[in-house]
Amino acid sequence: MNSEKKSPSKLILSISGGMDSVVLLHMAADRGFKEINLISYDYGQRHIRELDCVKHQIDAIKDKFPDIVVDHYTADVRFIQYLAPTSSLTNTDIDNPDISKMAGDAQPVSYVPFRNQLFNTIGCAYAESKGADKVWYGAAEVDSLAGYWDGSVEFVKSMNALIALNRENRIQVEAPLLTMSKEAIVEEGIRLGVDFSKTWTCYSNREDGLADATTPSSSMRVKGFIDAGYQDPIQYIQQSKLNEVYMAKGCKKI
Repeated sequence: MNSEKKSPSKLILSISGGMDSVVLLHMAADRGFKEINLISYDYGQRHIRELDCVKHQIDAIKDKFPDIVVDHYTADVRFIQYLAPTSSLTNTDIDNPDISKMAGDAQPVSYVPFRNQLFNTIGCAYAESKGADKVWYGAAEVDSLAGYWDGSVEFVKSMNALIALNRENRIQVEAPLLTMSKEAIVEEGIRLGVDFSKTWTCYSNREDGLADATTPSSSMRVKGFIDAGYQDPIQYIQQSKLNEVYMAKGCKKI
């Protein structure tokens, strides 16, 4: 595939269907990108239901911004299951981590080795072929505090230092949510009209369809909603306890 002429109006965006990447999609549309090329990844994750949320969000963007071209491709990278079977996200024989037991844990068992580096590399290859100069992904540095080093400021800087060796095509990996708290991400999503009920952040994939607020991603998500003064529209195993917290904190329904 030949590289097209580079256009500042084109964007490559990694989207999982989780809260952060969905807010990022709505931000991209709000900021005026004329062509948004989305990439999702099937890496054998146990919570693959997150990908079901992507179609709903694409439809929402097309309805609100009919002039924006939105393309979506799901890359099959399930080889990660076999080459790096050490993560609870790709190996169901490993239990997901409990946030209450992660104090001092530098790298949780849910960490997928070099996942974000791989995804951003694929994104950059796609950007070069599409003539785009930006690749967005939904990293938030607050996640790096839970041991996910590939969502840190240092990681993004280092990734761009590597990409800068490409003398011909200047591409930047950007994480617009990087310095935002989960509270701020929720607030931004509400401002943009995101339907958070059509997002999935939890690492679990229970048959009853409930999320588990003890997993790191869900715990941080729920806290973000509470801090922003809202109730998370996703239903959790711990829903009765969450309802008590919502009531005590005066959290509103979206």
